[in-house]
Amino acid sequence: MSPISISVLTFVLMLGGAVLGSKLRHSLPEHHLDSDAKDIVRLGTGLVATISALVLGLLINSASSSYEAQRGAVRQMAANIILLDQLLERYGPETQPVRQLLRGGIDPLVTQLWGSMAGPGNQAIATEPSGNASRAYIAMHDLLPQNDTQRSIKAQVLQTATDIQKSRLMLFERAHTGIPVPFLAILIFWLTIIFVSFCLFSPLNPTSAVALMFIALSASAAIFLILEMGQPFSGLMQISSQALRTALVPLAP
Repeated sequence: MSPISISVLTFVLMLGGAVLGSKLRHSLPEHHLDSDAKDIVRLGTGLVATISALVLGLLINSASSSYEAQRGAVRQMAANIILLDQLLERYGPETQPVRQLLRGGIDPLVTQLWGSMAGPGNQAIATEPSGNASRAYIAMHDLLPQNDTQRSIKAQVLQTATDIQKSRLMLFERAHTGIPVPFLAILIFWLTIIFVSFCLFSPLNPTSAVALMFIALSASAAIFLILEMGQPFSGLMQISSQALRTALVPLAP
């Protein structure tokens, strides 16, 4: 399910919990709703609410850190691609075909990360470099240095190309990590239980109903943010591909 679908489901379940609590208040015997029962329910709900708030806060922080790390990795990859092209240019004019292959590998890379190949079902295919990227990497290995300067540049070229490949694989691995389903289900269950307790002892009126809707909307929005930042290459908050697309200008003919 998409993040927005899960968030809407969470919103509905929490409001459903409030309705369930209101119905239980009318159906339970009076002695089940005495002051002792209220104290136990409120103390228990306070504990669950505290745990839920801590979990939500930690998840938002973790998702935000992961999102920023992947956005930084994309920028670092773009910087490494620019550096690699500059090193090849310094090596000599014989690297012109390699630089052309390097440019030809950027669009497939963007397609793999942001396009249909980035889906979980195609991850094994997507982690394979494109044809142009593979040929460029082989061509870099086949360079024959003629002096110490070219030998030094070739070593830097191969190291930078390896760093780009590592960054690409790391992005693919991180792009498909998310919240485990049982973990998410338990968190939604906790939130629903909290809403049940809200209406178990207090009657609903227009003001409290509107307040509950805003509280449910806020909690479901938090889950939406967590899930949305967990898939940084798709959705409403996806990382921009502009840094990679504009990394290298076309070579002069």
